[in-house]
Amino acid sequence: MKILLTAFDPFGGESVNPALEAVKMVRDEIEGAEIIKLEIPTVFKKGPQTIFKKIDEINPDAVLSIGQAGGRSAITVEFVGINWADGRIADNEGNKPTGEKIFDDGENAYFSSLPVKAMVENIRKNEIPAFLSYTAGTFVCNDVLYSVLYYIHKNNLDMKSGFIHVPFAPDQVVSKPNNTSSMSVQMIAKAIECALESIVKTDKDLVKSMGETE
Repeated sequence: MKILLTAFDPFGGESVNPALEAVKMVRDEIEGAEIIKLEIPTVFKKGPQTIFKKIDEINPDAVLSIGQAGGRSAITVEFVGINWADGRIADNEGNKPTGEKIFDDGENAYFSSLPVKAMVENIRKNEIPAFLSYTAGTFVCNDVLYSVLYYIHKNNLDMKSGFIHVPFAPDQVVSKPNNTSSMSVQMIAKAIECALESIVKTDKDLVKSMGETE
């Protein structure tokens, strides 16, 4: 089995991206699966295009993308990507869409094809806070989640894909407001490895309630 693991470069004025630093720490082989790592630009459309090229090159069995969600306190495994781009801040090339479809011929949404509940459960078993998330936002992270699922769907690829958001690293919150959440890069890396273990070992996702009330 071959899994493509991607992460964005730093953005939003930050000097580091904990997603990328954690991905660098992830083992190159997990449960017999080869893990191939790819840094992608924090740029609308360019991030997905970089992944498309790598997919064509290596033909992975699964794609797992990682991104920073500063302000979240836990690892959040994303359930759905939506066909909408709306940037509260500009990406690394100054693009700031104000509300537009990512692909005109795409579905309104695509659900992650990874075993998302099993991933959350395995991360929690390793004493790392994790939740299933029902919104990946409308910035570049959602752009990647939605676009890769679109690409797989449109090209009839036998491939799974999904996305995980991670909190700030501790050094990023030193000058931020009190109570801004963070998580060590080492813990984030461990959580990613737990998620990858579930991707390799799970044929059918858990049947378990992980819904939200707000």
